[in-house]
Amino acid sequence: MFRLSAAYNWFPGKQLMGMNLTAVMSLSYLVLGSAVVGYITIWCAEIKEKRPVWQWIVVPWCSVILMLIGAELFLLEGVICLVFALPILLVFTSVGGVLAGVIRRTARPGIPAHLCIIALPLIVPQIETHLSPPLQIRTVRNSLTITASPAIVWNEIASVRPIRREELPDSWTEKIGFPRPIAATLSKNGVGGIRNATFERGLRFRETVTIWEPNHRLSFTIKADTEHIPPSTLDRHATIGGSYFDVLSGEYQIEEIREGQVVLHLTSRERLSTDFNGYAGFWTDAVMSSIQRSILRVIKNRCDVENFPPRHISEADPEASAPNPATRPCQLLISRPNIESRLESRL
Repeated sequence: MFRLSAAYNWFPGKQLMGMNLTAVMSLSYLVLGSAVVGYITIWCAEIKEKRPVWQWIVVPWCSVILMLIGAELFLLEGVICLVFALPILLVFTSVGGVLAGVIRRTARPGIPAHLCIIALPLIVPQIETHLSPPLQIRTVRNSLTITASPAIVWNEIASVRPIRREELPDSWTEKIGFPRPIAATLSKNGVGGIRNATFERGLRFRETVTIWEPNHRLSFTIKADTEHIPPSTLDRHATIGGSYFDVLSGEYQIEEIREGQVVLHLTSRERLSTDFNGYAGFWTDAVMSSIQRSILRVIKNRCDVENFPPRHISEADPEASAPNPATRPCQLLISRPNIESRLESRL
Protein backbone atom coordinates (compact mmCIF):
# COMPACT_ATOMS: atom_id res chain seq x y z
CA MET A 1 0.00 0.00 0.00
CA PHE A 2 2.78 2.44 0.98
CA ARG A 3 4.80 1.64 -2.14
CA LEU A 4 1.80 2.02 -4.43
CA SER A 5 1.07 5.44 -2.99
CA ALA A 6 4.51 6.58 -4.08
CA ALA A 7 4.58 4.81 -7.43
CA TYR A 8 2.15 6.67 -9.62
CA ASN A 9 1.01 10.23 -10.02
CA TRP A 10 -2.24 9.81 -8.17
CA PHE A 11 -2.31 13.53 -7.43
CA PRO A 12 -0.97 16.51 -9.40
CA GLY A 13 2.67 17.21 -8.57
CA LYS A 14 2.84 13.97 -6.60
CA GLN A 15 1.54 15.81 -3.54
CA LEU A 16 -1.48 15.44 -1.35
CA MET A 17 -2.22 18.19 1.16
CA GLY A 18 1.40 19.29 0.84
CA MET A 19 2.76 15.76 1.33
CA ASN A 20 5.45 14.44 -0.97
CA LEU A 21 4.40 10.95 -1.99
CA THR A 22 7.72 10.09 -3.62
CA ALA A 23 9.77 9.81 -0.44
CA VAL A 24 10.71 6.17 -1.00
CA MET A 25 14.42 7.10 -0.93
CA SER A 26 14.23 8.38 2.64
CA LEU A 27 15.66 6.43 5.55
CA SER A 28 12.48 6.86 7.60
CA TYR A 29 10.38 5.42 4.77
CA LEU A 30 12.54 2.28 4.51
CA VAL A 31 12.79 1.80 8.27
CA LEU A 32 9.27 2.72 9.33
CA GLY A 33 7.62 1.25 6.24
CA SER A 34 9.20 -2.17 6.74
CA ALA A 35 8.60 -2.03 10.51
CA VAL A 36 4.90 -1.32 9.99
CA VAL A 37 4.64 -4.25 7.56
CA GLY A 38 6.10 -6.52 10.24
CA TYR A 39 3.87 -4.98 12.90
CA ILE A 40 0.68 -5.57 10.93
CA THR A 41 1.72 -9.10 9.98
CA ILE A 42 2.31 -10.30 13.54
CA TRP A 43 -0.61 -8.37 15.04
CA CYS A 44 -2.99 -10.08 12.62
CA ALA A 45 -1.29 -13.46 13.10
CA GLU A 46 -1.74 -13.24 16.88
CA ILE A 47 -5.49 -12.70 16.63
CA LYS A 48 -6.27 -16.41 16.31
CA GLU A 49 -3.50 -17.86 18.47
CA LYS A 50 -0.30 -16.92 20.22
CA ARG A 51 2.82 -17.31 18.09
CA PRO A 52 6.26 -18.34 19.35
CA VAL A 53 8.85 -15.58 19.52
CA TRP A 54 10.87 -16.93 16.58
CA GLN A 55 7.82 -16.41 14.36
CA TRP A 56 7.73 -12.75 15.38
CA ILE A 57 11.12 -12.49 13.66
CA VAL A 58 10.71 -14.79 10.65
CA VAL A 59 7.05 -14.60 9.58
CA PRO A 60 7.24 -10.88 8.61
CA TRP A 61 9.89 -11.82 6.04
CA CYS A 62 7.15 -13.50 4.00
CA SER A 63 5.27 -10.22 3.82
CA VAL A 64 8.39 -8.35 2.71
CA ILE A 65 9.20 -10.91 0.03
CA LEU A 66 5.62 -10.76 -1.29
CA MET A 67 5.86 -6.97 -1.29
CA LEU A 68 9.09 -7.08 -3.33
CA ILE A 69 7.60 -9.57 -5.78
CA GLY A 70 4.63 -7.26 -6.24
CA ALA A 71 6.94 -4.27 -6.80
CA GLU A 72 8.72 -6.20 -9.52
CA LEU A 73 5.51 -7.41 -11.18
CA PHE A 74 4.01 -3.91 -11.23
CA LEU A 75 7.36 -2.49 -12.48
CA LEU A 76 7.63 -0.24 -9.45
CA GLU A 77 11.26 -1.22 -8.88
CA GLY A 78 13.96 -3.13 -10.71
CA VAL A 79 16.00 -6.06 -9.49
CA ILE A 80 18.93 -3.81 -8.56
CA CYS A 81 16.95 -1.73 -6.06
CA LEU A 82 15.18 -4.79 -4.69
CA VAL A 83 18.46 -6.56 -3.96
CA PHE A 84 19.90 -3.46 -2.30
CA ALA A 85 16.81 -2.89 -0.15
CA LEU A 86 16.22 -6.50 0.93
CA PRO A 87 18.66 -6.69 3.90
CA ILE A 88 17.45 -3.50 5.60
CA LEU A 89 13.82 -4.43 4.97
CA LEU A 90 14.27 -7.86 6.55
CA VAL A 91 15.91 -6.40 9.65
CA PHE A 92 13.32 -3.74 10.39
CA THR A 93 10.31 -5.84 9.44
CA SER A 94 11.48 -8.25 12.16
CA VAL A 95 11.78 -5.32 14.57
CA GLY A 96 8.18 -4.40 13.78
CA GLY A 97 7.07 -8.01 14.27
CA VAL A 98 8.74 -8.27 17.67
CA LEU A 99 7.23 -4.94 18.71
CA ALA A 100 3.76 -6.13 17.71
CA GLY A 101 4.22 -9.39 19.60
CA VAL A 102 5.33 -7.64 22.79
CA ILE A 103 2.55 -5.06 22.66
CA ARG A 104 0.00 -7.77 21.94
CA ARG A 105 1.01 -9.66 25.07
CA THR A 106 1.33 -6.66 27.40
CA ALA A 107 -1.22 -4.12 26.14
CA ARG A 108 -4.22 -3.80 23.85
CA PRO A 109 -4.05 -0.43 22.07
CA GLY A 110 -7.20 0.74 20.32
CA ILE A 111 -7.81 1.40 16.65
CA PRO A 112 -6.63 5.04 16.82
CA ALA A 113 -3.25 3.87 18.09
CA HIS A 114 -2.95 1.38 15.23
CA LEU A 115 -3.85 4.04 12.68
CA CYS A 116 -1.16 6.34 14.09
CA ILE A 117 1.43 3.58 13.76
CA ILE A 118 0.39 2.79 10.19
CA ALA A 119 0.52 6.48 9.24
CA LEU A 120 4.10 6.95 10.42
CA PRO A 121 5.75 5.87 7.11
CA LEU A 122 3.64 8.44 5.27
CA ILE A 123 4.11 11.36 7.68
CA VAL A 124 7.69 11.19 8.99
CA PRO A 125 9.37 11.02 5.54
CA GLN A 126 7.73 14.36 4.69
CA ILE A 127 9.98 16.01 7.26
CA GLU A 128 12.99 14.17 5.91
CA THR A 129 12.33 15.25 2.31
CA HIS A 130 12.63 18.90 3.34
CA LEU A 131 16.17 18.28 4.56
CA SER A 132 19.07 18.28 2.11
CA PRO A 133 20.61 14.80 1.89
CA PRO A 134 24.24 14.65 2.98
CA LEU A 135 26.83 14.67 0.21
CA GLN A 136 29.54 12.02 0.44
CA ILE A 137 32.52 11.41 -1.84
CA ARG A 138 33.61 7.78 -1.77
CA THR A 139 36.75 6.18 -3.18
CA VAL A 140 37.08 2.58 -4.37
CA ARG A 141 40.49 1.04 -5.08
CA ASN A 142 41.40 -2.28 -6.68
CA SER A 143 44.77 -3.74 -7.67
CA LEU A 144 46.04 -6.72 -9.63
CA THR A 145 49.51 -8.08 -10.34
CA ILE A 146 50.36 -8.49 -14.03
CA THR A 147 53.40 -10.20 -15.49
CA ALA A 148 54.19 -7.77 -18.28
CA SER A 149 56.19 -4.62 -18.90
CA PRO A 150 54.70 -1.19 -18.08
CA ALA A 151 54.62 -0.34 -21.79
CA ILE A 152 52.47 -3.36 -22.62
CA VAL A 153 50.06 -2.59 -19.77
CA TRP A 154 49.88 1.08 -20.78
CA ASN A 155 48.80 0.16 -24.30
CA GLU A 156 45.91 -1.85 -22.85
CA ILE A 157 44.59 0.90 -20.54
CA ALA A 158 45.02 4.04 -22.67
CA SER A 159 42.27 2.68 -24.89
CA VAL A 160 40.42 -0.60 -24.47
CA ARG A 161 39.54 -2.53 -27.60
CA PRO A 162 36.14 -4.28 -27.68
CA ILE A 163 35.74 -6.79 -24.87
CA ARG A 164 34.28 -10.15 -25.79
CA ARG A 165 31.76 -11.60 -23.39
CA GLU A 166 33.95 -14.63 -22.70
CA GLU A 167 36.77 -12.35 -21.56
CA LEU A 168 34.77 -11.08 -18.59
CA PRO A 169 34.63 -13.18 -15.42
CA ASP A 170 31.26 -14.03 -13.90
CA SER A 171 30.09 -11.29 -11.55
CA TRP A 172 27.07 -10.81 -9.30
CA THR A 173 26.60 -7.25 -10.57
CA GLU A 174 25.91 -8.45 -14.10
CA LYS A 175 23.47 -11.06 -12.78
CA ILE A 176 21.32 -8.43 -11.05
CA GLY A 177 21.22 -6.16 -14.08
CA PHE A 178 24.29 -3.93 -14.29
CA PRO A 179 25.54 -3.56 -17.90
CA ARG A 180 28.91 -5.08 -18.76
CA PRO A 181 31.76 -2.94 -20.15
CA ILE A 182 32.32 -3.06 -23.91
CA ALA A 183 35.17 -0.72 -24.93
CA ALA A 184 36.93 2.62 -24.40
CA THR A 185 38.21 4.65 -27.32
CA LEU A 186 40.68 7.55 -27.08
CA SER A 187 40.46 10.63 -29.30
CA LYS A 188 44.11 11.65 -28.87
CA ASN A 189 47.10 11.00 -26.66
CA GLY A 190 47.84 13.40 -23.83
CA VAL A 191 45.96 15.66 -21.46
CA GLY A 192 42.63 16.75 -22.91
CA GLY A 193 42.07 13.52 -24.81
CA ILE A 194 38.55 12.13 -24.67
CA ARG A 195 37.92 8.51 -23.73
CA ASN A 196 34.47 7.31 -24.75
CA ALA A 197 33.65 4.36 -22.52
CA THR A 198 30.69 2.25 -23.56
CA PHE A 199 28.72 -0.37 -21.69
CA GLU A 200 25.86 -2.62 -22.67
CA ARG A 201 22.35 -1.29 -23.21
CA GLY A 202 23.41 2.21 -24.20
CA LEU A 203 25.31 3.20 -21.05
CA ARG A 204 28.03 5.68 -22.08
CA PHE A 205 30.62 7.82 -20.31
CA ARG A 206 32.69 10.74 -21.55
CA GLU A 207 36.07 10.68 -19.85
CA THR A 208 38.45 13.65 -20.17
CA VAL A 209 42.13 12.89 -19.56
CA THR A 210 43.61 15.11 -16.82
CA ILE A 211 46.90 13.30 -16.16
CA TRP A 212 48.91 11.57 -18.90
CA GLU A 213 52.15 9.94 -17.76
CA PRO A 214 52.95 7.16 -20.25
CA ASN A 215 53.71 3.78 -18.72
CA HIS A 216 52.91 5.13 -15.26
CA ARG A 217 49.67 7.07 -14.63
CA LEU A 218 46.42 7.84 -16.45
CA SER A 219 43.74 9.93 -14.76
CA PHE A 220 40.44 11.24 -16.13
CA THR A 221 37.17 12.85 -15.12
CA ILE A 222 33.96 10.93 -15.85
CA LYS A 223 30.62 12.27 -16.99
CA ALA A 224 27.69 9.97 -17.71
CA ASP A 225 25.86 10.63 -20.97
CA THR A 226 22.51 10.85 -19.22
CA GLU A 227 20.72 12.34 -22.23
CA HIS A 228 21.21 9.19 -24.30
CA ILE A 229 20.94 6.47 -21.64
CA PRO A 230 17.68 4.52 -22.19
CA PRO A 231 15.37 4.59 -19.14
CA SER A 232 15.34 0.79 -19.08
CA THR A 233 19.12 0.49 -18.66
CA LEU A 234 19.14 1.01 -14.88
CA ASP A 235 16.57 1.44 -12.12
CA ARG A 236 15.62 5.10 -11.77
CA HIS A 237 16.90 5.15 -8.19
CA ALA A 238 20.24 3.66 -9.29
CA THR A 239 20.83 5.80 -12.36
CA ILE A 240 24.42 6.97 -12.74
CA GLY A 241 24.52 10.75 -12.96
CA GLY A 242 21.15 11.03 -11.21
CA SER A 243 20.14 12.66 -7.94
CA TYR A 244 21.53 9.93 -5.72
CA PHE A 245 24.70 8.58 -7.35
CA ASP A 246 27.35 9.60 -9.84
CA VAL A 247 30.85 8.51 -10.86
CA LEU A 248 33.25 11.48 -10.83
CA SER A 249 36.72 10.31 -11.85
CA GLY A 250 38.95 7.32 -12.47
CA GLU A 251 42.66 6.63 -12.44
CA TYR A 252 45.03 3.88 -13.54
CA GLN A 253 48.44 3.69 -11.93
CA ILE A 254 51.17 1.27 -13.02
CA GLU A 255 53.61 0.28 -10.28
CA GLU A 256 56.61 -1.70 -11.45
CA ILE A 257 57.67 -4.09 -8.71
CA ARG A 258 60.36 -5.91 -10.70
CA GLU A 259 61.46 -6.23 -14.28
CA GLY A 260 58.62 -7.64 -16.33
CA GLN A 261 56.05 -7.47 -13.50
CA VAL A 262 53.77 -4.65 -12.38
CA VAL A 263 50.87 -3.95 -10.06
CA LEU A 264 48.01 -2.18 -11.84
CA HIS A 265 45.91 0.02 -9.55
CA LEU A 266 42.44 1.21 -10.57
CA THR A 267 40.80 3.92 -8.44
CA SER A 268 37.42 5.62 -8.82
CA ARG A 269 35.65 8.42 -6.97
CA GLU A 270 31.86 8.54 -6.64
CA ARG A 271 29.27 10.98 -5.32
CA LEU A 272 26.58 9.62 -3.02
CA SER A 273 23.61 11.78 -1.99
CA THR A 274 21.03 9.83 0.01
CA ASP A 275 19.56 9.98 3.49
CA PHE A 276 21.26 6.67 4.26
CA ASN A 277 24.75 7.06 2.79
CA GLY A 278 26.24 4.59 5.25
CA TYR A 279 24.01 1.78 4.02
CA ALA A 280 23.95 2.85 0.36
CA GLY A 281 27.72 3.30 0.38
CA PHE A 282 28.19 -0.36 1.23
CA TRP A 283 26.37 -1.32 -1.97
CA THR A 284 27.92 1.31 -4.26
CA ASP A 285 31.40 0.33 -3.09
CA ALA A 286 30.62 -3.33 -3.73
CA VAL A 287 29.26 -2.60 -7.21
CA MET A 288 32.19 -0.39 -8.25
CA SER A 289 34.70 -2.86 -6.84
CA SER A 290 33.10 -5.72 -8.79
CA ILE A 291 33.17 -3.75 -12.05
CA GLN A 292 36.76 -2.63 -11.52
CA ARG A 293 37.92 -6.17 -10.73
CA SER A 294 36.35 -7.39 -13.98
CA ILE A 295 38.13 -4.67 -15.98
CA LEU A 296 41.46 -5.43 -14.33
CA ARG A 297 41.02 -9.13 -15.04
CA VAL A 298 40.44 -8.41 -18.74
CA ILE A 299 43.60 -6.28 -18.89
CA LYS A 300 45.60 -8.93 -17.07
CA ASN A 301 44.47 -11.70 -19.40
CA ARG A 302 45.35 -9.58 -22.41
CA CYS A 303 48.89 -8.67 -21.44
CA ASP A 304 50.02 -11.22 -18.85
CA VAL A 305 52.83 -13.19 -20.48
CA GLU A 306 52.13 -16.12 -18.18
CA ASN A 307 48.99 -16.76 -20.23
CA PHE A 308 51.10 -17.27 -23.37
CA PRO A 309 53.78 -19.84 -22.48
CA PRO A 310 56.39 -20.67 -25.14
CA ARG A 311 55.66 -23.68 -27.32
CA HIS A 312 57.73 -26.75 -26.44
CA ILE A 313 58.82 -28.85 -29.44
CA SER A 314 57.83 -32.46 -29.09
CA GLU A 315 59.62 -35.34 -30.76
CA ALA A 316 56.25 -36.69 -31.79
CA ASP A 317 55.38 -33.46 -33.60
CA PRO A 318 56.13 -34.13 -37.30
CA GLU A 319 55.89 -30.43 -38.17
CA ALA A 320 58.37 -29.45 -35.49
CA SER A 321 60.86 -32.17 -36.50
CA ALA A 322 60.55 -31.52 -40.27
CA PRO A 323 63.45 -29.56 -41.81
CA ASN A 324 62.84 -25.89 -42.35
CA PRO A 325 63.79 -24.69 -45.83
CA ALA A 326 64.88 -21.36 -44.41
CA THR A 327 67.58 -23.07 -42.32
CA ARG A 328 68.73 -25.41 -45.08
CA PRO A 329 71.73 -23.26 -46.20
CA CYS A 330 72.95 -23.26 -42.64
CA GLN A 331 72.64 -27.02 -42.52
CA LEU A 332 74.62 -27.29 -45.77
CA LEU A 333 77.35 -25.06 -44.42
CA ILE A 334 77.59 -27.05 -41.25
CA SER A 335 77.82 -30.35 -43.15
CA ARG A 336 80.36 -29.10 -45.76
CA PRO A 337 83.49 -30.10 -43.78
CA ASN A 338 82.20 -33.64 -43.59
CA ILE A 339 81.73 -33.72 -47.38
CA GLU A 340 85.25 -32.33 -48.03
CA SER A 341 86.84 -34.88 -45.70
CA ARG A 342 85.11 -37.67 -47.54
CA LEU A 343 86.38 -36.36 -50.91
CA GLU A 344 89.96 -36.12 -49.62
CA SER A 345 89.82 -39.70 -48.37
CA ARG A 346 88.69 -40.90 -51.77
CA LEU A 347 91.49 -39.04 -53.51
